[in-house]
Amino acid sequence: MGRVFDALFGCWHSRYSFPITVKSGVRRNRAAALTGTYVVCLDCGKEFAYDWQEMKVVPGTQRQTAGVQSFATKEAS
Repeated sequence: MGRVFDALFGCWHSRYSFPITVKSGVRRNRAAALTGTYVVCLDCGKEFAYDWQEMKVVPGTQRQTAGVQSFATKEAS
């Protein structure tokens, strides 16, 4: 039920941050684990793996960051 609600009224992920590449030897988050680079949705804070070779977001990889979520919650208040 929650997925249907998100699909209809959730974030469309239309605005992304500049791609962030994690340095080698540093622990990578889930979004960066696949390609080493990720972008963040500027509206909801979800992270997506990013492929520099294809210059696009890798579909199906997302993770919501707690810091951005709490910031967005504070902004809404």
